[in-house]
Amino acid sequence: MDQNHFYQQNRERLLEKMPNNSVAIIASGEEQIRNRDVEFPFRAESDFFYLTGFTEPDSVLFLVKQEATQSVLFLRPKDPEQETWQGRRLGVDAACNALLTDQAWSIDELEEQAVVLLENIENIYLSFSHLNQWSELLNSWITSLKQKVRKGISAPSNISDLDKILHEMRVCKTPEEIERMRHAAQISVKGHLAAMRAVLECDYEYQVQAALEAEFVRQGSPRVAFSSIVASAENACILHYTENRSEINKQALLLVDAGAEWAGYAGDITTTFPASGHFSEAQALLYSLVLKAQRAAIEVIKPNVSYDQAHQASVKVLTAGLVELGILQGDTDELIKAEAYKPFFMHGTGHWLGMDVHDVGEYKINQQWRDFKPGMVVTVEPGMYISAEHESVDGKWHNIGIRIEDDILVTKSGHEVLTKGLPRTVKEIEAWMASCGD
Repeated sequence: MDQNHFYQQNRERLLEKMPNNSVAIIASGEEQIRNRDVEFPFRAESDFFYLTGFTEPDSVLFLVKQEATQSVLFLRPKDPEQETWQGRRLGVDAACNALLTDQAWSIDELEEQAVVLLENIENIYLSFSHLNQWSELLNSWITSLKQKVRKGISAPSNISDLDKILHEMRVCKTPEEIERMRHAAQISVKGHLAAMRAVLECDYEYQVQAALEAEFVRQGSPRVAFSSIVASAENACILHYTENRSEINKQALLLVDAGAEWAGYAGDITTTFPASGHFSEAQALLYSLVLKAQRAAIEVIKPNVSYDQAHQASVKVLTAGLVELGILQGDTDELIKAEAYKPFFMHGTGHWLGMDVHDVGEYKINQQWRDFKPGMVVTVEPGMYISAEHESVDGKWHNIGIRIEDDILVTKSGHEVLTKGLPRTVKEIEAWMASCGD
């Protein structure tokens, strides 16, 4: 399936789920100012991209379901002067053929044409997270339509949250999406291998980040899926550390949490490895424990197994390991009930992955953890963080932060590790890093 038919199919699937006499409204977003007259690099909103494949700002998609269905795109018109300065635009005339939409209008005509499209519509669907952005326009459109009541025209009477329908569609990936995610995952793998290779010759975290992200670009990724984390020693005990400016402690571990984006889909990997190429005894023991917990969680993943079971599998292994290492004392089951592990493992074991690195979709249905289904993609990322603030813990464990993360596809019979290809055990990592110096 070519790309444009893929997005067209997504629109058709959404329209099927909408009741008759409904309109869904989805925007690409606007460019945001970074400083003065410099914009942040633009990325279209994921929902909009999922339905169009279009990446220009200031665009709005209307999906209309009445006796027939139609997709109507509003976008920036061609403007030779603006395009000289800011880059080419698709333009209205080319949009229908290029994107397989039914109609295309200039974004300047949105207010006028929206009133026409909303005639005799009962339900408007839009994301409630963007409701404030639409409130003034919606009020104007509905007011205009109410003034036409004597002509037999009715105005919308319901506004519903599109996320309930669209985000649930995005939870289980289609075969086309899975192929994109495999590719994003493998680009991410190559970036992490480049980071492991680079650290042996780097003095600062940002130098490793440069090697990592350069490999992403070299492999065809247009951008990182999220801000890269490159954290040496105690910095690894900060979960979302993104400064990446510290000098690398060559006797410590380096934690790298980073992923490439490709064709709109995210990879997300965390590797933790010794900056010197060799683990200390304490580092190796804690690392092996986290890896054991990760493998226990991955092993659980298959259809009809609860999402939370993977987390509980990692918690059980980590807590038992902390007792064995003398970091916690007591009965493992009682410690789990008391959440005694939380000072050292304070986050969940994973999250949905897709177009967004923390992808959309409910984790519970009717207050119950939902079961895995084929096509879901989830990260598995247990961790262990023992900062020097834990004064009651033996100092040999201090300032060790470890997280190990892979991307897992739920298949019909079990699971597939999309991020395969990384050295993961202590021996594998030391051997691989030793080979980099040969």
